[in-house]
Amino acid sequence: MQETLNYISENKKRYLDELFELLKIASISADPAYKDEVLKCAEVCADHLRNAGADEVEVCKTKGYPVVYGEKMVGKDLPTVLVYGHYDVQPPDPLELWTKPPFEPYVEKTDLHPDGAIFARGAADDKGQFFMHIKAFEAMMKTNTLPCNVKFIIEGEEEVGSKSLSDFVNEYKEKLSCDCILISDTSLYSTEQPTVTTGLRGLSYVEVEVEGPNRDLHSGLYGGAVPNPIHVLSRMIAGLIDENGHITIDGFYDNVEEVSAEERALMNKLKDDQEAFKSSIGLSGVEGEKGFTTLERTSIRPTLDCNGIWGGYTGEGAKTVIPSKAFAKISMRLVPYQTPEEITEKFTKYFEKIAPANVKVKVNPHHGGMPYVLPSDTKEFNAAKKAMETAFGTEVLPFRSGGSIPITAMFEEVLGAKSVLMGFGLASDAIHSPNEHYGLYNFYKGIESIPLFFQNYAKG
Repeated sequence: MQETLNYISENKKRYLDELFELLKIASISADPAYKDEVLKCAEVCADHLRNAGADEVEVCKTKGYPVVYGEKMVGKDLPTVLVYGHYDVQPPDPLELWTKPPFEPYVEKTDLHPDGAIFARGAADDKGQFFMHIKAFEAMMKTNTLPCNVKFIIEGEEEVGSKSLSDFVNEYKEKLSCDCILISDTSLYSTEQPTVTTGLRGLSYVEVEVEGPNRDLHSGLYGGAVPNPIHVLSRMIAGLIDENGHITIDGFYDNVEEVSAEERALMNKLKDDQEAFKSSIGLSGVEGEKGFTTLERTSIRPTLDCNGIWGGYTGEGAKTVIPSKAFAKISMRLVPYQTPEEITEKFTKYFEKIAPANVKVKVNPHHGGMPYVLPSDTKEFNAAKKAMETAFGTEVLPFRSGGSIPITAMFEEVLGAKSVLMGFGLASDAIHSPNEHYGLYNFYKGIESIPLFFQNYAKG
């Protein structure tokens, strides 16, 4: 293993230069104007896999953007690890908030990253993270130390809901057969306290509409006599959470997992610096469900948030109208054993129930995803924990993330394999925001940790 680590150390500058070239490609899957860039990025990823030593490398067509596949089979009796990543990125808007152009990567030191951080769209989500796997694989191939079989699946639609991935995995499930799935698309709790993610929340996402009068009305002629849909919708949304931070939807908590006192105690061993948390987002105080810590509120408890609300006139100047309609987007993060279908149905029934009789309401479900848990007593978790403890030189704790990666549940259902969520980003990396960045320390620690994971997993 030392030979592999030496190879990584000797090639750090080249790794960074190659990542920079990947980050220059504006592979924005949400915007059709960037179609050629997305397709170019897929081909570049395939070239990197070939150059690293993968066989059977293909850019596989789907109904949407292609999936890049590659493999290296070193022994029929050895376990197989399927590495997942995505090469598409979020739109960089608003562009004026970037210090430098989003697809012109550069390194700059920060308080959290004294060794420097890579600034660019996709640096942490997910180009920098999946690229670690390709470079770690290259190091194992060059030093003849790959201890088990490996397959790669790198998709181009994660940022738009992985629309084609389920069909692809179902169609090629024999080709993709594996013993576990390794994903780096999550974050550490901190560089001082590294973690392996053992849980992800699920998601139910809806758009709601409240309709009042049959057209926009003059607020002077009709104001005070008719329901204003914006007012009605605002009251309805406000009533979805009570003064104790409890969601009021009938039956919302029926299937919520009750996490044991032992696991809650282990979770709260993480250093929960409330002052740092508040200052990092410019707040003087926090709030949430009564009886739970901030760590617990953002991981093991379900939530409901209004993500956007609009209606009426929002242009320049004044237009005195009572709008005919008002709209909002609402997301609910779910925990085991809630399902998006169950929660969407309960939300719809409750929202219709609390609507005043003099308005019409409509609930339009969008996408959803199942929650996911990797038990911390599994072979997969222990292989990741030991690998990261060796690389970081400190204890690694289990950590449940508040985010959602719906493909993990799909992978387990179709391929029958657990996903190991061994991410190396930080919550402060500004993914999906201007000035996204990824620490050089984190990038290189990831490349060092991955061969150690393979070694530990192969040993069983």
